Amino acid sequence: MSFFSKLKSRLTRSSSRLEEGLEAIVAEAAETGTPDVAPEAPTPIAEAPAPEAPAEEARKPGFLGRLLGRTGEEAPRRVLDDAMLESLEELLIASDMGVDTALRVTANLAEGRMGRKLSVPEIKALLAAEIARIMEPVARPMPLYAKRPQVVLVVGVNGSGKTTTIGKLASQFRAAGKTVVIAAGDTFRAAAVEQLKVWGERAGVPVLTAPEGSDPASLAFDAMTKAQEDGADLLMIDTAGRLQNRADLMEELAKIVRVIRKKAPDAPHNTLLVLDATTGQNALSQVEIFSKIADVSGLVMTKLDGTAKGGVLVALADKFGLPIHAIGVGEQIDDLAPFDPEEFARALVGVED
Repeated sequence: MSFFSKLKSRLTRSSSRLEEGLEAIVAEAAETGTPDVAPEAPTPIAEAPAPEAPAEEARKPGFLGRLLGRTGEEAPRRVLDDAMLESLEELLIASDMGVDTALRVTANLAEGRMGRKLSVPEIKALLAAEIARIMEPVARPMPLYAKRPQVVLVVGVNGSGKTTTIGKLASQFRAAGKTVVIAAGDTFRAAAVEQLKVWGERAGVPVLTAPEGSDPASLAFDAMTKAQEDGADLLMIDTAGRLQNRADLMEELAKIVRVIRKKAPDAPHNTLLVLDATTGQNALSQVEIFSKIADVSGLVMTKLDGTAKGGVLVALADKFGLPIHAIGVGEQIDDLAPFDPEEFARALVGVED
C-alpha cells in the first residue's frame, strides 16, 4: 500500500467528518425549500482549480449520494452565498483549522465564485486546492549538511511520539547511506531509554545511553564527542518529554542547547519539534513556546490517524510557516513519510481517486 493510500485510509475520521458536514451544508437548502439546490444541469465552474481531480472525478457522488444511490449528475448543488460561506467556515473551524485559516480558505474559495451552484465533490476539490496552496511553501524535507556530525535535537511534550519518530528517521537516513548515532537524552525514565534501544535495533543504529538520572546536557556533550570520533554523519538527540508550561523543564532544555553550542557553536543544526495531532489547537502554543527555547527549525506531525481534526496542520502551516518535514500515521517503521501538501489536502477533505 502506498503511503498516500495509507494516509487516506487512516484520515477517514477527518475526511468523513468534513464530507458529512459538506453534505449537510448542501442538503440544507433542499430541506429549507430554498431554490439553492439544482439537481439537474450542473453549471460548469471555469475557475475551479482541480489539478488532481479530472472532470469525471468531480462528478462522483458524495457520502449521502452513494448512500441514496444518486449518480454524479444527480448530485444536489447549492448556490455559494454568504450563508453557505459561514457554514463552511464553521465546518473548517470545527476541524481544528483555526478561525484565521478557515476565513482565509473560504475567502479564497469564494473569490470569483459567489452565486455559482456547487456540488459536494466540487467544493471538496476547491477546498483541497486552497489547503494545498497554503501548505506548499512549508513542505520541505529536513536539510542535510556537510557538517559532521550534523546534530539533530528532537523536542516535544510527553507522548508526542518523539522516540518513535527518531527511530523512523534514523532508519530512513541509514537507508540513504548515512551513518547515524542516537543519544537517549531522556535519562530520567528508564522505559524511555529501553524504548529507544528497541527502535535503534530496528533501524540498525547505535544508541548511546547514560545511567538513570544523569544530566541530559552532559550526555548530549558526550554523545557529540563520540559521534565526532566515529565520523558519524548524523547525531540525533532525544530529549525528555516536557510540558511547555513547566518552566524548570524548559530551562533544562535550554541548558542542553547551551552545552551543545559549547561543543559546536552552530549546533544543533536542526531542532525538530514533534507534535501530536490529537492535541488540536494546543499544538499552536507548543510551537510558540518551544521556538523561543530551542529555536525550532522544522516540524513533524504524528498520530494523524488518531484524530478527526487533522486541520490543525493547516493552521500550523498558515500561522508559523515552519517547514513540515514529515507526517506519521501509525506505529510501524515505515509509517512516517515526507510531507506532500497535495496528497495531504486531498486525503483530509476526502477527494476521491
